[in-house]
Amino acid sequence: TDPRQGAALWPALERLPRGEGVIFRHDGAADRRFLFERVRAIARRRRLLLLLAGPPSLAAAWRADGSYGTDRRRPAQRAPVKAMAAHDPTELAAAARSCATFVLLSPVYPTRSHPAKRTLGRTRFAMLARVATIPVIALGGVDPRRARGLAAYGWGAIDAWIRI
Repeated sequence: TDPRQGAALWPALERLPRGEGVIFRHDGAADRRFLFERVRAIARRRRLLLLLAGPPSLAAAWRADGSYGTDRRRPAQRAPVKAMAAHDPTELAAAARSCATFVLLSPVYPTRSHPAKRTLGRTRFAMLARVATIPVIALGGVDPRRARGLAAYGWGAIDAWIRI
């Protein structure tokens, strides 16, 4: 999730296929907990995996399925799924050492949220995904068309779910 989504978040959650996942961010939002509970209700009803951006202990306290972020601590027992971001081989290795369940490798393509960030491109993404020791999710400018043929376990997006 991202505050830029505004009201488009709710139909996007309804369009996600069952069994997919949501990383709830909304960092700094005054009503973050209220929004999280609303997203959690939809995630439970639709059988979506729900990760909370923050430390594993917070994810467990908020009854998320897991955590997302840079926290190097192991996943919490009550929130056993852990995802981390990576942009290079060093961060990929750090995610594996931190017992992450999977890693979001980005940005594959230019993205509105990070327009000036250097992208990996398909070739470098494939090279990094090939050496990863945990499942890799493609992120950054990815949509259903661009996801085809990527050497990834899956793909994630913000804007793509608003436009679909």
